[in-house]
Parts: sequence; C-alpha cells; structure tokens
Amino acid sequence: MESHGARLELQDGTSFSGEPFGAFAPMAGEVVFNTGMVGYVESLTDPSYRGQILVLTYPLVGNYGVPADGLDDLGLPANFESDRIQVAGLVVATLSRDYSHHSAVRSLDEWLREGGVPGLTGVDTRHITKRLRARGVMPGRLVDGTGTVDFEDPNQRDLGSEVCAGEPCTYNEGAGPRVAVIDAGVKTSILRSIAQRGFEVVRVPFDRDPMDVEPAALVAGNGPGDPEMYPAAVEGMRAALESDIPVMGICLGNQLMGLAAGGTTHKLTYGHRSQNQPALEVGTGRCYITSQNHGYVVDVDSLPGEWDVWFTNANDGSCEGIRREDGKAWAVQFHPEARPGPRDTDHLFDRFADLVRGRD
Repeated sequence: MESHGARLELQDGTSFSGEPFGAFAPMAGEVVFNTGMVGYVESLTDPSYRGQILVLTYPLVGNYGVPADGLDDLGLPANFESDRIQVAGLVVATLSRDYSHHSAVRSLDEWLREGGVPGLTGVDTRHITKRLRARGVMPGRLVDGTGTVDFEDPNQRDLGSEVCAGEPCTYNEGAGPRVAVIDAGVKTSILRSIAQRGFEVVRVPFDRDPMDVEPAALVAGNGPGDPEMYPAAVEGMRAALESDIPVMGICLGNQLMGLAAGGTTHKLTYGHRSQNQPALEVGTGRCYITSQNHGYVVDVDSLPGEWDVWFTNANDGSCEGIRREDGKAWAVQFHPEARPGPRDTDHLFDRFADLVRGRD
C-alpha cells in the first residue's frame, strides 16, 4: 500500500510519519497510549476507547492475529469486549502481518479493514508516549495526501449513546437474583463475570432508571468519556445508593458512584491504560496488579464523611476505589474482570456475590 504521506498529527503541531494499514482514511480522535504487552483484541473492542486514537507502546503488535466472530452460551461476543472495533484509529511501532495462534482466523490488518478502522505503523511510539506523558493526551488525527479532517475532542460528544446497547437486555434469565447493570458501553466480560456467579443480569441503558427492573443489586460498568456527561446514570446510581440493595461500580462506575455520593471528578494528564497498574488497598497495604482504561478519577477530598478511599494508585496516588462505611456500596477504578489479565482482583466479584446473597 502506498503511504501518500500517511501520518499522525497532534494538536500541538507534532507529526509522526508512517505506513498505513487497515482501512486507512482521515480520522480524528483523542490520542492516548496503552502500555500492555498483549490484549490488543480486547482493547480495540473496549467501548471505553470510543473516539480515541490508540497508540500501543509494545514494539510488536499483531503476531497472534485475531480470533473468529461468534457468541457464547449467554449470547455475548465470545472473543471480544463488544460487537465491533471501538477505537477511532490504531498506531503501532511494528505491525506483524504474519500471525500464529490456535484461535486466530485473520490478521490484525485484515480485521481493521473489515471494521473500517485506520491504522498506522512504522512510527516511533516511544516518542509519542513521552510527548503525551509530558503534555497530556490531546486531540489528534490520522491523515494522508488524499485528505484531512478537523481536530476533535470526543469527550464533548454523547459517547455513551454511541456504545450503549440501546434497549434493556437480559442474560441468564431466571438463574438467580436479578442484578441490573448500567450500560454506558459495558464490557462483555463484566456481564459474563456476573452471570457466571449465578445471577440474572439485566443490562439497562445509562439514560434509564435501573431501579425500574426491581433489581436485587446494581452494578455500574465502564464506558467512554467524561462521567459528568452521564447525569441520568448518576441519578440512577443515587437512587440505588438510597435503597437497601448492594451497589458495585467498575471503572466509569467508580466515577459515577463518586458523583452520586456528592463528590467530584477530574481528568488525569494522560490516564491509566495498561495491564500493569499497581493498586494499593488502604488499610492492608496489599498491592494488586490491575488492568485499567480510564482518563478520569474521583477527587479524594471531595467525598463526604461516610465514604472512604479503598484503593490508591501506587504510581501517582490517585483514587482507585471507594466504599461506603456500611459496606453495601463500593467501587473500583480498575477492571476485576480483566481480559487477557491479570486476574488478581477477580475475587471482588465473589465478594459482591456474597453480599447480594446476604453472606458475610
């Protein structure tokens, strides 16, 4: 494929030339980086990346290909975190066009072409990462000699509506107590982790009242963008907190819980996106290695007296989890359902299941 001057341009005027792949066409988004060594299939289908141009720092990407489409026994995508590629674009140092894995049926290049997503390879991703760490994530665009596109901040868009299922969906119907899950782009692995513990799962759009389905418990999942763009979800979370049911938040759900409790949030300089973020549990000093993908966090000092910080990030001290003193409501900024891993905090789903069933 001829490059036609393919490049990534940052809003600060920096430009990085490379070779196009996938369905290359001019595309704008917020440029962010992920430091994971593996997991590009999961990352690219994670709705939290909606509107973002993802830069992968690991030097070789695509060597294990992409698995087949298909649904699991719950009717969820078996190998992906949503029903499509969610990123606006992908930037890698070295693309492997050859792949080898027992589950792979196509290359990363082929998959991006099928999904209509542009990619850029042959780029110094270390330089991009250092730039974003110093100046913060910023709008950028993938362009070539055939055209261009204006810079855009996707956090000003209604990203939740772009990734939400749109209508309530039920999984594992009749299997056990009903757990409502706020859907602002919730990952399939979260839904699966709850269902596997013997619950009926009702996926409720973020702009509807989750209490209308009369749940025994509520989980607020992940999603893209600024948590303050989800006022209806905050109200739904507040209604659940004022009830007597257990409430759990994950990623965006942690921020929604913080806002519903009366706190505030802010945007990090470059966010946490990797499978190697250290989360320290307050009180025990235990450090868990966690998978994360978020750009916003809860302001620790904004929480009212009945709320405590549960986890903090060992790198920058930011909030990684909160909990209410009565023990019935808590949330984490990281992903306990993490795919491809690590699974260090998967036990939190068991803890929540015990809480729902009234076991100490």
